[in-house]
Amino acid sequence: MKNKNLINIAGILILSLCFSCNGIAQKTDTTAVKPLYVSDPVDFDTDDPAIWINPADPAKSLVIGTDKDVKGGLYVFDLKGKIISSKTVRGLQRPDNVDVAYGLMLGGKKTDIAITTERYTHKLRIYSLPDMKPVDNGGIPVFVGETEAEFRDLMGISIYTAPDGKIYAIVGRKSGPKEGGYLWQYQLSDDGKGSIKVNLVRKFGKYSGKKEIEAIAVDNELGYIYYCDEQFGVRKYYADPAKGNEELSLFGQGDFTVDNEGIAIYKTAGNNGYILVSDQGAKQLKVYSRTGKVGASNLHPLLTTIKYSANQTDGIDVVSVPLNSDFKHGLLVAMSDDKTFHFYRWEDIAGKALTINP
Repeated sequence: MKNKNLINIAGILILSLCFSCNGIAQKTDTTAVKPLYVSDPVDFDTDDPAIWINPADPAKSLVIGTDKDVKGGLYVFDLKGKIISSKTVRGLQRPDNVDVAYGLMLGGKKTDIAITTERYTHKLRIYSLPDMKPVDNGGIPVFVGETEAEFRDLMGISIYTAPDGKIYAIVGRKSGPKEGGYLWQYQLSDDGKGSIKVNLVRKFGKYSGKKEIEAIAVDNELGYIYYCDEQFGVRKYYADPAKGNEELSLFGQGDFTVDNEGIAIYKTAGNNGYILVSDQGAKQLKVYSRTGKVGASNLHPLLTTIKYSANQTDGIDVVSVPLNSDFKHGLLVAMSDDKTFHFYRWEDIAGKALTINP
């Protein structure tokens, strides 16, 4: 493919890019993108968001965000960032990351769930959506049997829904072994009484030892797990336990100002799209190819850097489906360190250079 200028973006547009013959987009200029909405503040310390798409009415979708404190909680917001008090869960002991899943069979019916890691109890806390009722019998212990310091202090969580419908939680912690086993993967299922039980299916994942592993993202359609080994790079593995524990890729090394933190996947037609990673401390996102290079799917080139307004971002989440008149091409939610979450329109993040419509 011949080199060519895609767009000259001026003033209100956020970036201009040129695509080279190998498909890598080169950054030329950026200006900070502003959120459409800033959420109501939580009580203590925002950390990680997850977006639940209401299958009956996308305009009634929800954003679930963690308040990371010993007296923290799971805050539920509408699409304007307003707290829905009736759904918000308080009194959790330092909930860290959160993710959602769709269609888990509980009590004979498909149930959507929000799942968070409760660090100080070493438990997963799980709630049905959209009512946010507990379905975990008070919490599910994980990393059972680990005795070293911080090896049971929960942090990251992401959900993999396999093609056969099985649902798995991939769980991280504050510290762990360097060679395989930092992440543990659990299958979720009904305990026979309408609540959730878990079964450990594998331990995997390398760790540099530089800082910690928190942010995890799963690509259900392509079957991959990505996680941020902070201050080192982004690691990639198969999501299906049967495919083994080989590391498929390590990318993003040298791209980040401080920590590579939150990670999310924006999906476009034909299983294309972008892997987004927050550059904590620099108020920017790094954008990588979801599908990698042509003929080398595990080589994920840096496409561009996008500056935005969220500060010291830990967690992000993004969806590419239209939700309402505000978010016609999708929504990106980013944690900011003033106790809020920022709600961005995808077209504002992407400008005219990245695909805005799946």
